[in-house]
Amino acid sequence: MDWFALGGVLVKGEDVRALNNTHNAFLDKWGIDYPLHSTKIRGGYGKFGWLKDSPDRDVFFSELNQHLMCLPVIGIACVVHRSGYVERYKQRYDDRILQMCRTAFCILTERAAKFSGMNGRRLEIHFEESGKREDRDIASYLRDLKRNGNPFNAATSNGCQPLAATDYCRIISGDAKRVKKANPLAQVADLLLYPMAKGGFQMTYPPYCDLIAHGKLIDCHVSRSERPILGIKYSCFDGNGVKKQRPESPQAF
Repeated sequence: MDWFALGGVLVKGEDVRALNNTHNAFLDKWGIDYPLHSTKIRGGYGKFGWLKDSPDRDVFFSELNQHLMCLPVIGIACVVHRSGYVERYKQRYDDRILQMCRTAFCILTERAAKFSGMNGRRLEIHFEESGKREDRDIASYLRDLKRNGNPFNAATSNGCQPLAATDYCRIISGDAKRVKKANPLAQVADLLLYPMAKGGFQMTYPPYCDLIAHGKLIDCHVSRSERPILGIKYSCFDGNGVKKQRPESPQAF
């Protein structure tokens, strides 16, 4: 699929310890002493090569799905359609086109911050390590938001009710913190991101539908009128993906 995405999970601070314990218990049950990795699990390669020929394959996927549906998390993401992004902004900004990574981070962070603030919470941002340069970039994106606010065109983004730099400072605690791949929350975020991205192309994708049905996506926790500024963002999908109308969940307003 021609997409780039950043995503994660929102979890209350008081739920983190129980979530970690539940996740580690799942790993112990299956004798797994390495991080769950979405791409490797779906492809059955690397340390998950055993899934290709295992008679327990279907049981594993079923129990993994049940495990994720029971966790106290809310998935949130920004999914950018690559070709649509370039087509929309290349002529306007030429070589000054904003990096997709920075665009996705700013959109994702703003929505997570808005949701946290609306619920009387402060937000801590933890991100999975991926490389020295990439990790430095992520940390710098948040510092820039706290210093200068969003980097988007004020005239075209005003309808999205953008947060100001002071809002980011008020809602978000400290700097973005890097965590290792072994971190349970990083693994859960990785597992939820693919279904969220896939949902922009195929709304009937079963794992995506399961997340909706169990109220595990932010779209299930905000009203329909709030989704354009708080829900999962599918950017530049016009004519390139299915998007627009998301399936409802029993918990949707």
